[in-house]
Amino acid sequence: MTSYATRLDKFVGQQLGCKKRQVQLLLAQGLVTLDEKVCYHGEQLIGQFSKVEVDLDGEHRVLRHNNPVYVMLHKPAGVVSATIDDQHTTVLDLLPLEHHSLHIAGRLDLSSTGLLLLTNDGQWSRQITQPDTKLAKYYNVTVANPITQAQVDAFAQGIYFSFEDLTTAPAQLHLHTATSAQVILQEGRYHQIKRMFGHFRNPVLSIHRTQIGHIKLPQSLAAGDYRVVSDPMDF
Repeated sequence: MTSYATRLDKFVGQQLGCKKRQVQLLLAQGLVTLDEKVCYHGEQLIGQFSKVEVDLDGEHRVLRHNNPVYVMLHKPAGVVSATIDDQHTTVLDLLPLEHHSLHIAGRLDLSSTGLLLLTNDGQWSRQITQPDTKLAKYYNVTVANPITQAQVDAFAQGIYFSFEDLTTAPAQLHLHTATSAQVILQEGRYHQIKRMFGHFRNPVLSIHRTQIGHIKLPQSLAAGDYRVVSDPMDF
């Protein structure tokens, strides 16, 4: 796969199998367009969603024209957040074939449900998943035993795990009932919610993600259903 920050002349040469001198001639003759504009300079960088076209030997060719795609999926329990799995249905199995090249931006474990995002936009997915962005993620959680004030305080302060020698970032724990609560995280460590409650020997019965940043899972979107947009602000 060509890098998202590839020089235009290098990309054209790779796609056409041309030498550098041939590409320079195409550019000089105004036969290469980048995002609908004639481009004479090969050192210009092209992006993942740049449109690159060439007129060669009287034939018009589109060398790259990717459109950004963003999918909101209501993940059911028992569906794995993976592209391929030999034992379980994957989230991609719930989507049409044309979306099977997408990747997942922030996974949920097998038993968890709720909001899952998929895209072909690597820069956007990194903003969703990287801890440095401190993007809030909202979960409705049900546990086996009553949630105590000590648990609320520990979530707010961060919980130390000796195995990894790390302390979790402060998290918010808002009670709904004695055994259910909203958890708001700004990081996404492996099985983090289960392990934080596990610190108090309070087994987690269910986890349902309702929101990531500004993106909320609509109540009208049933488990297994999805919504596709070309701009994540349209979610």
